Amino acid sequence: MFTGIITDVGRIAAVEQRGDTRFRLETAYNMGSVAIGASIACSGVCLTVVDKGPAGEGGWFEVDASAETLRRTKLGEWAPGSLVNLERSLKVGDEMGGHIVAGHVDGLATILSTEPEGDSVRITIAAPDSFGRYVAAKGSVALDGVSLTVNGVDGQNFWVNVIPHTQAMTTFRRDLIAPGTKLNFEIDVLARYVARLQEWRS
Repeated sequence: MFTGIITDVGRIAAVEQRGDTRFRLETAYNMGSVAIGASIACSGVCLTVVDKGPAGEGGWFEVDASAETLRRTKLGEWAPGSLVNLERSLKVGDEMGGHIVAGHVDGLATILSTEPEGDSVRITIAAPDSFGRYVAAKGSVALDGVSLTVNGVDGQNFWVNVIPHTQAMTTFRRDLIAPGTKLNFEIDVLARYVARLQEWRS
């Protein structure tokens, strides 16, 4: 379980095709405090640490992604040099700064436009097919693992504002977002269950 508050931007160091796809990510995390088998959200995708090294800051870790994960997310686009939003799993008692994020990506959203709005950037996004109904104004959504507030909705499309701090601390820098960019999209878990309850009652 995660909160959508990014604590490092890692970099893909290597991609290896096996039965699954293995990614090596460079990180500022102290890998001595990360156990093999730990979960790390990588641009919103909950992945398991299968190897790591060395202890201390400036280490690396490796994760495996199945064909299903590659199909449903943007991980298939990762290549050496790609930047990745990272968040370690939530511990009991940690501050809940964003919203509850499972790390289970529902599909790929698409940036339609970006527009400066004060110091922020307003990003208009098309939700994946059939998922627009889960997005509500002033609700939450996770995009590439970042917890963001939905400021408005128009059918299948919605928009968010990314403040300068979020731009500086994540891959939502102005030079990395452009129309056509795909984003890992996870709906708010509360919206998921409310929608399911309505379906069941009907």
